[in-house]
Amino acid sequence: MPADAITPGRTRGRTGNSFSARYSTDAVPEHHRAAYWSDALARTFAGAEASVPGDRCRGRLQTTRLGPVQVVTVEGGPVRIRRPAQPAESPPDGCLMVMSLFEGGAVVSQGHRETRVGPGETVFYDAAHPMRITFTGTFRVACLVFPRGLIGLTETRLKRVLATPISRCAPSAALLSPLLARLGDTVAKLPPGTSEVLVRHVVGLLSVLAEEQLPEEVPLPGGAQDLLARVKSYIDQRLGDPDLTLLSIARSHHISTRYLHKLFEAEDTTASRWIQRRRLQRCRRELARQGSAAMTISAIARQSGFSSAAHFSRAFRRMYGMSPAEWREKALLDGEPTPAGGAAAHRAGAEPRVPRLSALPARRPSGTAAA
Repeated sequence: MPADAITPGRTRGRTGNSFSARYSTDAVPEHHRAAYWSDALARTFAGAEASVPGDRCRGRLQTTRLGPVQVVTVEGGPVRIRRPAQPAESPPDGCLMVMSLFEGGAVVSQGHRETRVGPGETVFYDAAHPMRITFTGTFRVACLVFPRGLIGLTETRLKRVLATPISRCAPSAALLSPLLARLGDTVAKLPPGTSEVLVRHVVGLLSVLAEEQLPEEVPLPGGAQDLLARVKSYIDQRLGDPDLTLLSIARSHHISTRYLHKLFEAEDTTASRWIQRRRLQRCRRELARQGSAAMTISAIARQSGFSSAAHFSRAFRRMYGMSPAEWREKALLDGEPTPAGGAAAHRAGAEPRVPRLSALPARRPSGTAAA
């Protein structure tokens, strides 16, 4: 019997670009519950087939879809959910499902892997391939379904974490589990823009969680130092791109963000700090170049990848002990460096000399220096 035919057990709603639906067997006559609950699960997990015992059938389900991401919370009794393959209407790149189990136990099967999942554990599986989940008793879970491209892992790395339970003791899992437990109720109440940002961050946390489970990587041919040199060159060529991220850097070099951090540990820094330092160095050279006097400090900061002038000014002062305006005034008065010298210094990784604060002229009245 279609779930739509039993109105007491189903509610729907739409807010902005989000869609929510609730199913419950509480108000459904007993002789209709098994058909109702099977249909509710099939509607929620497209293409799924659910087998439930009629005498113990009960359940509640809430699903919220926000753009390409679906958040589902389910509680109920024994049930077996089987998905033969990805349905034709699914996105071309397929979807991933992440399930966090709060109560009860489950057996998850996909490919040649069959694993038991206990309370507090999280498991990834690929909705594009056949899978089976069996709940043997009362359970409560939260699931997140999203296009596989959102997680930022290569297919090879992704396959290594599928159908493998992740303990709640894992650092990121301790954050993820309670977040998923309340995510369905939360996103339905938030403004569309806010809820989209929240869901993106949750998917980002899932990416971190998956990478935590992967073993250490072996350096690529040529050694870690050669790889680090290539990464640094890649960063220097894209300093002006405000969308330069650790994920984009790692993807371009076929490594994980975790391994990217490992490369920079030898430099006694992090990849993020390295990027900021190189951007500050670039801004400092440009501020001292005679030909840039007509450009505002904000414009120079934007050209080097800083999206916020205030953030740039604070970072510049922390690193050099003076404001960008003070440095520019002193450097231009001293006539250093020349444009050619600045380019040579950039290639060599050097910087213009930092003047002593005592050598700086008295401040001009506010509004004199370009901002």
